[in-house]
Parts: sequence; structure tokens; C-alpha cells
Amino acid sequence: MSFGLPFDLQDWIDEHRHELKPPVANRLLWSGADMDVMIVGGGTSRIDFHDDPHPEFFHQLEGSMVLRLMDGPGRPPRDIEILAGEVFLLPSHVRHSPRRVDPAGIGLVVEFIRPPGVVDGFEWFCERCYHLLHRVEVQVGSIVKDLPPLFAAFSADLEARTCE
Repeated sequence: MSFGLPFDLQDWIDEHRHELKPPVANRLLWSGADMDVMIVGGGTSRIDFHDDPHPEFFHQLEGSMVLRLMDGPGRPPRDIEILAGEVFLLPSHVRHSPRRVDPAGIGLVVEFIRPPGVVDGFEWFCERCYHLLHRVEVQVGSIVKDLPPLFAAFSADLEARTCE
């Protein structure tokens, strides 16, 4: 069995703060033992909603964030503010959109690693009537590499962005 040694998380954040920038602002801290531990910076403005097949753990280290949740198509979203020092466990398959508008915000997120064949969903809803506009399912290997093309494809697709 191999494992690392303890280290000072604040020192790590300070050394990598310049990398925690939009559009995803994500840096992998650990991967293994069936989970990914990520540090996520602020200043992001995602409008998609993630459908994670597993629970997600959020710990806001600095600043604040809003986790926007969809209770179902046609229903308005609700916002959960997570302040510095607070933690939140999101159950699986709850559509959520991390809104890290505080540019000074830093959070720690823990997600399960998806085995082959398990996909994540990404959904976009009409901001007027809250009906589902578009959904894509993908096997996510790297959040930093895999998500920006999904966001760009949605932004470029007028039909996908148009509510009936």
C-alpha cells in the first residue's frame, strides 16, 4: 500500500492559487482510494447543472459559494449558500450548479471516481420557465479537460439554448 504524507493545505493553496481561475478553476489535490479531492477557486459563472451519480462533499475554505439546486423541470431553482468553514453533503442525482462568484472563494470538493460505464449528466434549463433545454451524458475522466468543450458546444448551439 502506498500513501503520501500529511501536508499543510493552506500552503498548498497559496502555492497554487494562481491556477484556480475560471472557467472551471479546479485543481486536483488527490486522486485514488475511489475518490477525487479537488480545490476549486472562485470567480466562475457556470450555468449548467451537474447530475452526479454519487454524493458530493463540499467544504468552503475561504469566501463563499452558492450551490443552486433544481428540484425538477418547471420548478424554480433554490440556492444554498455555503460560507467559509461550512460543509455540505449533496446526495447523488440532485441537479446542482456550483456558483462560485466570489473571486476570493476557495473550496474543497470530494467526488467518487466513476468506474467505466458510469456517466455524469450535464443539464441546462430555461432561466424563464425552468424547463429542461438540453442534456448531455459523458464519462468524465478529467473535469479540467472534459467540461470546457461541453460548455463551449452548448454555448455554440442556438437550438440547444432555445426554449420552445
